[in-house]
Amino acid sequence: MDLQSIKNRFSIIGNSPVLNHALDTAVQVASTDLTVLIVGESGVGKEVFSQIIHALSPRKHNPFIAVNCGAIPEGTIDSELFGHEKGSFTGAVDSRKGYFETVSGGTIFLDEIGEMPMGTQARLLRVLETGEFIRVGSSKVQKTDVRVIAATNRELLEFTEKGKFRQDLYYRLNTVPIRVPSLRDRKEDINLLFRKFVVDFSERYKTTPIQLDEDAKNILLNYPFPGNVRELKNLAEQISVLSAQPILSSGDLKKFLPEKNFNRMPVLAHTQPLQGDFSNEREILYKLFFDMKKDVTELKKMFVEIVQNPSLASHAVNYANESLLNDFHPIKSGNDFPTPAIIQPTTNPQTSFIQSGNNNQSVFLNDDIQHHEEVEESLNIMDKEKELIIKALKKHKGKRKDASADLGISERTLYRKLKEYDIENL
Repeated sequence: MDLQSIKNRFSIIGNSPVLNHALDTAVQVASTDLTVLIVGESGVGKEVFSQIIHALSPRKHNPFIAVNCGAIPEGTIDSELFGHEKGSFTGAVDSRKGYFETVSGGTIFLDEIGEMPMGTQARLLRVLETGEFIRVGSSKVQKTDVRVIAATNRELLEFTEKGKFRQDLYYRLNTVPIRVPSLRDRKEDINLLFRKFVVDFSERYKTTPIQLDEDAKNILLNYPFPGNVRELKNLAEQISVLSAQPILSSGDLKKFLPEKNFNRMPVLAHTQPLQGDFSNEREILYKLFFDMKKDVTELKKMFVEIVQNPSLASHAVNYANESLLNDFHPIKSGNDFPTPAIIQPTTNPQTSFIQSGNNNQSVFLNDDIQHHEEVEESLNIMDKEKELIIKALKKHKGKRKDASADLGISERTLYRKLKEYDIENL
């Protein structure tokens, strides 16, 4: 069966190369019993691919069932998949067969496999490797012959690195991966899909099919469509029902597009973006703090070098004075602007003074430093907590009630902290 026949049979619209490649892979793997992992964003049609694989496989006359792992509560998913015995848990008034037992000989489609609990993942791995499973509350091993097709909109490899998904199960499921492209990756199909949806909805609601002018078509092509084909279909239905004009302009189309996602459309930017990948503001603050710490450390090293090598002091002073004079550009004459301070070296290499240009005042800086040692500030939360408690007690002259109120904790908690940190009355 050629690809066009498959598209017609399963109502798939599009001719983009990435879509054709995914369909071609599904057709090739359908005749085997290999486990398939379908990867793609929400709304791209992953379940349709599972139906194609089952319909073209030798199991096509046997049962097919689709299970959304994210929609089943964690406490009952084992019972749903593998069944349970009577009295195995509260509410189990009768024995029940699970999907792996009822669909034996057919195909089971496990959607959102990334949401499956870790305990259930271990049971699934045993089914994939040995074809064996055990009902909840039973000790009897049973056999099943089920082909598993899994799907996810997450990156399971990242989940394995974070310990949220079993690595052995990932590689067992990922025997044949099929990546279904997002609508952003097949822009040439957007107008075809929109026209098909509009015609279908016009027949359903007995209205005239809506058309787009050229500007509206360009906006539709550049819209990000985070909901993919599902979002495009909903948009076509809204327009078919609510639009009063047979031909939609760009301004009319924008009224149907979500403002939040519409603002994320590609635009020409004149500002430089932030360098690096920051997922939130906290990471940006962390980077700023680390950069500041690095600058302070460099200044400390430079200062120590000047102290240890007095000959470098005069060069540093001359460089600083030149920088101050070059950076100072007064607009008016007179005393409206202060004259920059000049750093003057002295005969004692350990001492220098700053002379102000306006009032000839001098400030001596005595840098009698014999030893320099960098001391890292303690970041221990307990040390900081103890320090704050001591400060609060000193501030309120040992009155624990006032100190606890200032700290934002109960007086009872303060008593416990005093005992924990061995703090005596202050």
